[in-house]
Amino acid sequence: MAVRVQDYIGKKVYMIGIGGSSMSGLAMLLKDLGYEVSGADNDRSKKTAHLEELGIPVDIGHDPEKVEGKDLIVYSAAIHEDNPQMRRARDLGLPRLERAELLGQLMLGYRDVICVSGTHGKTTTTAMLSQVLVECGQEPTVHIGGELPAIGGSTLLGKQDVFVAEACEYSRSFMQFHPTVGVILNIDEDHLDYYKDIDEIESAFADFAALTPADRGCLVGWGDDPRVRRVLENSGRKHRLYGISPANELRAEDISYDELGRPHFTATLFGHQLCEVDLSVSGEKNLLDALAVIGVAEMLQLPMSRVAQVLSEYRGAKRRFELTSETDGVKVYTDYAHNPAEISTAISIAKHQPHHTLWAVWQPHTYSRTKTLIRQFLKETFTEADRLLVTDICAARETDPGDISSEMLIEPLRENGCDAHLTPTFDDAERYLREHWQKGDLVITLGCGDIYRLNDQIARHGDTGSKKKD
Repeated sequence: MAVRVQDYIGKKVYMIGIGGSSMSGLAMLLKDLGYEVSGADNDRSKKTAHLEELGIPVDIGHDPEKVEGKDLIVYSAAIHEDNPQMRRARDLGLPRLERAELLGQLMLGYRDVICVSGTHGKTTTTAMLSQVLVECGQEPTVHIGGELPAIGGSTLLGKQDVFVAEACEYSRSFMQFHPTVGVILNIDEDHLDYYKDIDEIESAFADFAALTPADRGCLVGWGDDPRVRRVLENSGRKHRLYGISPANELRAEDISYDELGRPHFTATLFGHQLCEVDLSVSGEKNLLDALAVIGVAEMLQLPMSRVAQVLSEYRGAKRRFELTSETDGVKVYTDYAHNPAEISTAISIAKHQPHHTLWAVWQPHTYSRTKTLIRQFLKETFTEADRLLVTDICAARETDPGDISSEMLIEPLRENGCDAHLTPTFDDAERYLREHWQKGDLVITLGCGDIYRLNDQIARHGDTGSKKKD
């Protein structure tokens, strides 16, 4: 019999990998829904500390004895079957649910389920949309892969009307969901450790689009991406294509940018004005994400004047071009970007901010992504950065294959015009920055691993030579 999370309300749920972006949010949702939640992770982090503050115990390390006496085990895709706690749970015959399957089950029973997919931009768009839904009185249940200060974190338990969540394509996990509204932001190469090629990725998004009900489901997608357009036009579902080119139904027109790269535009539908929008976040990518939100809001018949006002108040999610400190007169930002398109966007946003030298500090994420996308990383991604530091690769769920390393990237990056330097550890990167940066420079750290810890230690140490430096 299939495992149903609803059968375990009030019982002991143990989450292996509880410190992950999605898992930590799910832990909070489950607690709010009446489950007795605890879990384990490899390391202590801000997320594990926050969970413990909320009364959710977290074990550091994967002691197999900790799963004994639990009623249900939840695990993330990063947890392998040979994990000690997974082995013990299997030996004990404990019911188990994978993270995406759990999230899909939590969506059941909601009138409108909005799932935001795409190779990049999911967190920003879901955060924008969540803020709009909250401020328009929809009282949504929310699950975001990052933290949104406007809702007090990464999750929100609302009424049984609207559920909004990110829908990740990795390992086809979004096929566990039950969208009535599906958003597809873009379709690019990524996760090629799982997918054969870009055509297989597009096929997965087509399958995701088909999850929406044929009678009342609808899709919103970026019409200037030919793969997204093809998926929507072949879906047989009601759909809305958005973008900048005249081929789209929902368009941004009369676009202008201020000195910090913040867009102003008029949103039109079939040539008729919906609203005027002034964003407080920079770059064309944020403009497109805002258009996606407007597309969903229009389908839900939300008041456009209020939607535009809330979008103007959106200040960003955590780890999305987030300012973490100003040290030695240098503004230090972090961004979760980890594939070429995301990194290029983040650097472009940084380029619009006042600065002398623009420093990028890149922590490559996973050996497989670094290898399969190496051409884009080397030739296209860092062209707008003045100087680039590269740390060791974050292995995440992978084992070092021995045929790729950060050291191997430096000379090819230099050959392609990047002023690149290897700084394997965060201590190395901080030391190099402090020895070379000047007042008025800007630093942005990039990656979805633990590169944020570099920002934390720079902020903690304070200005060079101060007493806070340890």
